[in-house]
Amino acid sequence: MAQARNPRPDELPAWRALREHQARLAPMHMRALFAADADRFRRFSIAACDLFLDYSKNRIDADTLDLLVALAREVRLEEWRERLFSGEVVNVSEQRAALHVALRHPGGEAFPRPDDDVMPAVEGARRRMGEIAGALRNGTRRGHSGKAIESVVHIGIGGSHLGPQMAVEAMAPPRGRSPLLRFVSSVDAQGLRAALEGLDAERTLFLVASKTFTTGETMANAESAREWLLGQTGFPEAAVAAHFVAITADAGKARRFGVAADAILPIWEWVGGRFSICSAVGLPAAVAAGMDAFEAFLAGARAMDRHFREAPLDENMPVVLGLLGVWYRNFFAAPTRAVLPYDYRLRSLPAYLQQLEMESTGKRVGRDGHTLGFDTCPVVWGGPGNDAQHSFFQMLHQGTALVPCDILAPAAGEPAAPGHDDALLGNALAQGEALMRGRDEAETRAQLEAEGLSGAALEARLPHCVFPGNQPSNTLLYRHLTPRHLGALVALFEHRLFVESVCWGVNAFDQWGVELGKALARTLTAELAGGPAAPHDASTEGLLETARRLRAKP
Repeated sequence: MAQARNPRPDELPAWRALREHQARLAPMHMRALFAADADRFRRFSIAACDLFLDYSKNRIDADTLDLLVALAREVRLEEWRERLFSGEVVNVSEQRAALHVALRHPGGEAFPRPDDDVMPAVEGARRRMGEIAGALRNGTRRGHSGKAIESVVHIGIGGSHLGPQMAVEAMAPPRGRSPLLRFVSSVDAQGLRAALEGLDAERTLFLVASKTFTTGETMANAESAREWLLGQTGFPEAAVAAHFVAITADAGKARRFGVAADAILPIWEWVGGRFSICSAVGLPAAVAAGMDAFEAFLAGARAMDRHFREAPLDENMPVVLGLLGVWYRNFFAAPTRAVLPYDYRLRSLPAYLQQLEMESTGKRVGRDGHTLGFDTCPVVWGGPGNDAQHSFFQMLHQGTALVPCDILAPAAGEPAAPGHDDALLGNALAQGEALMRGRDEAETRAQLEAEGLSGAALEARLPHCVFPGNQPSNTLLYRHLTPRHLGALVALFEHRLFVESVCWGVNAFDQWGVELGKALARTLTAELAGGPAAPHDASTEGLLETARRLRAKP
């Protein structure tokens, strides 16, 4: 039964004031905002945790920020933030705390409080993680036949896959010995086949990451991996213990699968999968880059936690980004946000953020169980910025939708490739400027005349070459991506979505919308395998019958 309805965020005075303010500000072009305020860049930028955020290319003025901060106070953001860090129940539908910040809390300090300290368990898991990563990196981890492990295949899905894969790519492992590392997520057998291609089974270890150790796709792949191992080697079932490591909250199921007790690393009920990268779920990053690099990653996240908890709201990077997200989603009706990393190592960041944000705030019901009357999470999408300039940036520059953009770029590139860093950063900064300024008709006419066009040819071309601009963007700069920078970025985006969730009054830490499809998939999978038929809609019945006919063809 739903609780008594609390005042909705859109019924608060600050929300109403923001609606009126947006009506006044919307007709203004950002060119005019820059012209009116010589101090705009300084006013709308924040440096924290070795990251620099320029948010001056947004459709805001000083009053906008004041009103957004007023909204944050009216929705009691500071109170909810303290609840998060104090280990109180913030996942109201499951009556749990969300203690992912404990995963990077410093060792030797109680968290969230001395009478309920999770840190001994966290530190123990961290030490064991370091031992496993170290043994894999120095070649002392052996398979059943005594041969050193040379290849590691990570099996997971969702938060147990997207975070580790992104972190491995982003940490850019240093030269030196580390095992070949491959990832499998989809139940599509082609993925597993590709991951196993060319591997020596006697020298292969599998990391199976599943909180429940029942996730359908993960366990199907794990079972097939076990069959491959035993079939390729002729080993007895007992050999599984030397070739599998599990990261799970259910050690009993992992042991029954065949994983050795000392090869089971914990994940806890108070950590959601999409928030778990700082736990043992991040083991692939420690294997690829070393435990020292992973500790630096944790330190970066910890620094951003401190900034989020202590900085004033209007100087707080996650808070400002979260409030800007609300500004565009609810007052400009922006349906999407693009994430554009100009850093090859962050190529998987958009996919990671898709799950992190849309699984957290893609909700239509508030914490009190009542349906909301306004939009919440935008569609998060994107890709490597330099590549995207030659594809979907056309829509960003001349399409019909307002699409706020996050541009991430290193100030310094690879020293071994002189000139590339200038070209990369130049492109990143140019796109931010072009999105903001655009090119008006007079400027376009002058450009076409300079190119030699005139008369009817110029007039025919002119409307196609005008860029309205006024597309908002945030630019995040860092010197050169290190594990510490990556940790700060991960925590930044975690806290950003938490700010948005509080402003919308939704629970960021459950994901009931994921469960319906899983339940139906179990029914249909059993039916396709010859199990009893279940009632379905006409479309699904028709597709089942069509699939059976296609399967029956030679």
